[in-house]
Amino acid sequence: MRAEHVRIYKSVHTWTGILSGMALFIAFYAGALTVFKEPLRRWSTPPAALVQPVPMDEAQPLIAQALATTPPAARVTLPLAGDQAIPRLEWQVRAPGADDHDESAARHYTATLGEGGSLQVREQPPSRLVEFIDVLHRVVGLPVDSDPNRWVMGVVSALYFVALVSGVVVLLPSLVKDFFALRVGRNRKRMWLDAHNVVGIVSLPFHVVMALSAVVFAYHDQIYALQDKMIHQGQWSQPSARPQGKPGAAPAHDPADMLRPSQLVQIARQAAPGFEPSALQYTQATGPRPMVRVWGKNPLGVSPRAMGGFAAIDPYSGKLLSADYLSGAQTTPNLFISSFFALHMASFGGTAVLWLYFLLGLAGAWLFYSGNLLWVETRRKAQRKGGAMPVQRRDTALMAAATVGVCIGCVAGISLTLAAAKWLPGRVQDMAAWHVGIYYAVFFACVAWAFARGAARAAAPLLWLAVACTLAIPASSLLGWLAPGAGAWADGGTLAVDLTAIAGALTLAWMARATARRVRSGPQDSVWSARAEARESDENPAPALTQ
Repeated sequence: MRAEHVRIYKSVHTWTGILSGMALFIAFYAGALTVFKEPLRRWSTPPAALVQPVPMDEAQPLIAQALATTPPAARVTLPLAGDQAIPRLEWQVRAPGADDHDESAARHYTATLGEGGSLQVREQPPSRLVEFIDVLHRVVGLPVDSDPNRWVMGVVSALYFVALVSGVVVLLPSLVKDFFALRVGRNRKRMWLDAHNVVGIVSLPFHVVMALSAVVFAYHDQIYALQDKMIHQGQWSQPSARPQGKPGAAPAHDPADMLRPSQLVQIARQAAPGFEPSALQYTQATGPRPMVRVWGKNPLGVSPRAMGGFAAIDPYSGKLLSADYLSGAQTTPNLFISSFFALHMASFGGTAVLWLYFLLGLAGAWLFYSGNLLWVETRRKAQRKGGAMPVQRRDTALMAAATVGVCIGCVAGISLTLAAAKWLPGRVQDMAAWHVGIYYAVFFACVAWAFARGAARAAAPLLWLAVACTLAIPASSLLGWLAPGAGAWADGGTLAVDLTAIAGALTLAWMARATARRVRSGPQDSVWSARAEARESDENPAPALTQ
């Protein structure tokens, strides 16, 4: 390949990476955590919120009464635990015209049976902590999972894919020779570049799948709508369409006539042997097109999404409406799509795959962090003329500060809002708003500090802040053990969350020490040089953000 072609691809790789790097750091770091959604949810859920399961058919009166009173558009969920069910129904009602993915527009309700069999309904705003972290992952740090924000994610993911392809092209001429070359020595920039390249090449298949599937996720509504119109003549959308009847209209069906949950579960199991149901979701139970989705997973197959696949059943007749989202019952196109999505969501292979995705996600976040800082270092050294010490340009100074503030701010913000989950229940009304507020308060404070101080002088203090915020996670559990009356709690079943946080804090502490040492004694033409930063401030005091 000609040298000029390599230079073009290198430029493409650099600028697509720069444009998408910080957003992708947030997506990958938050995504790595969401691999372990359930452990995080258990860690952040007070013991009082857990309900002991009872035989599912004992919940039939609860189901009938609740479905008779809920709004037609509500999707009522009955969680299952093996052959038992939690005697509580959950549903949410969205504001008119709200985006289906916007959780902030939904009001959450639960229903139980009181003494005498009376229906007891209460609004119960959930903490939504795990869901909030997942939103950060899905829309690259934006606060709401809405259509416009998902489109932003789609654009970022497309740039990400272009960066991957161009990076591989750049490395091709020296791939065999330098594939595992990690030159450790005094040249820190060379070592960082080698590590960046090795991690990127080794994890390339993972990143290709992430990039392509993220683009599909961002525009899946448009893709499915086009498929439904051109291939399926609108049949896909009919079962899940929202009812159009007027409020207060007479119900078309009586929920008391529905099949029992155990019967619905049995129908789903017959459609896909090995299928293990986890929840029943009732839709339009009193409307003209009633349906219940029996959600679950099959250990012998892959799933189209993290929560598994589902069988669509008419809850009155027991007719199987669709089994195409169940493993072993899918058409070839859906099987292909399901397998592809399973690769993104790690819904296969068990615990070992989950830990692999967790580590690959963290490694991916480091790739974007290191890539941005390598660009800053390269731009600085390219400014040398006649051996003179370069003055940091404003664009590189701003990029360095933004990279440090955004990336470390994301880590510190997620850690602190996660630790707060042990202390918010019973003390605040809207825990979801508090989790969002804590994260963004820490995030924007870190960004502001990085811009005010410059990357060199801000990085080490921000890393130590991230250490403290991350250590707050196991510290909250420890206080729950030592002083249960303080309000926190501890659960031995979620000890892995605390141990992982301790490992993360130790890694951040090592980074903080290494960064501080580099700031004190590193080359003056490095972005990490506080000496150069101070010199440039004296020479050019006007722009406060200059390094």
